[in-house]
Amino acid sequence: MAGTVPKLAAPRPAAAPLPSQSLRSAALAFAPSARRFRVSLAGRARSPVIAMASAKEGNGAATKRTTLHDLYELQGQSPWYDNLCRPVTDLLPYIANGVRGVTSNPTIFEKAISTSDAYDGQFKQLISAGKDAESAYWELVIKDIQDACKLFEPIYDETDGADGYVSVEVSPRLANDTQGTVEAAKWLHKVVNRPNVYIKIPATAECVPSIQEVIANGISVNVTLIFSVARYEAVIDAYIAGLESSGLSDLSRVTSVASFFVSRVDSLIDKMLEKIGTPEALALRGKAAVAQAKLANQLYLKKFSGPRWEALVKKGAKKQRLLWASTSVKNPAYSDTLYVDPLIGPDTVSTMPDQALGAFLDHGTVARTIDANVSEAEGIYSALEKLGISWEEVGKQLEHEGVTSFKKSFDSLLTSLTEKGNALKTTV
Repeated sequence: MAGTVPKLAAPRPAAAPLPSQSLRSAALAFAPSARRFRVSLAGRARSPVIAMASAKEGNGAATKRTTLHDLYELQGQSPWYDNLCRPVTDLLPYIANGVRGVTSNPTIFEKAISTSDAYDGQFKQLISAGKDAESAYWELVIKDIQDACKLFEPIYDETDGADGYVSVEVSPRLANDTQGTVEAAKWLHKVVNRPNVYIKIPATAECVPSIQEVIANGISVNVTLIFSVARYEAVIDAYIAGLESSGLSDLSRVTSVASFFVSRVDSLIDKMLEKIGTPEALALRGKAAVAQAKLANQLYLKKFSGPRWEALVKKGAKKQRLLWASTSVKNPAYSDTLYVDPLIGPDTVSTMPDQALGAFLDHGTVARTIDANVSEAEGIYSALEKLGISWEEVGKQLEHEGVTSFKKSFDSLLTSLTEKGNALKTTV
């Protein structure tokens, strides 16, 4: 079922110029006296995006902007959207509202393909052409990624390759296969064939060497499923080593983000704290994830400085930006912007699913917070260790759960597509 964006009369210009006329035409309209606006995606699984609009007078005309525009322009953080489905033109109002990139994963595509008839036509053609279910899956995904890349290409061009990326993940079945991941990344990069595609590779122990090799091959990477500071450091080292061994004289087009997961950390550690049950332990609930993320940012600042890094900068190298992932709040007792508001800072990315995006647009606070209260974050991190909580074990468990979840989604969708393909063959 196709999503629709309502046509509202008399659109007012956005405060920040949109990257192309085609995107300008998708800008949302505002009622003259409205203080908020709503994007309705009828018939889709997406929840409405609600944005607070701030009015400024200039040359007699009211201008409108969202907190996402402020986030990028005032604080240097790029807001991305953690969702993708057909029709990809549903992304246009998100772009108009300040979204600057898109992330996807096997679970997102399972939901998109299994709950929509928008893929049926292409799928039938692929099956009729003799494709098996997995080959058909990749054709469906690649088309969505290519179409989304086209929409974000103006942002990519406008920022000279700093933003405007769309991420697609290698098969989750390869999470423990170093060389298989390298080959899959090369293949995906080649078939998508878009300058602003990020190939997602999980930060498993087996795939850290894959990241280094893929970067060395000049392929931009979104490293996903990072749950601990220790593994994050290994990811940074792989990125830097990959750049050093690439042999490229111009490194400016090889970029990367490191997707550091947030809310899942609290979901697990909160259970551990409740099991401990002491007042000291219970007082730390809901604090672990943000504390660890702040320390990850401190590591980022340390690693991307000094002589080794500066030698790469002379060749055009760009820092591997931290990307905050898993930003939706799982515990309703917590603020619905808990994993966005405290992690705002320059040269970072926050990718938000509908829940987090809608909450931040509606009442998020735009202020530099990533390097505030770092000593407090260090205290929380240490206090959890003193209570017997091992950050290394937390990271391992969450990584295992993340890989297992993506594999389950991938396998479930392939089973569904196989059944659908077989049914189509019997009706031919």
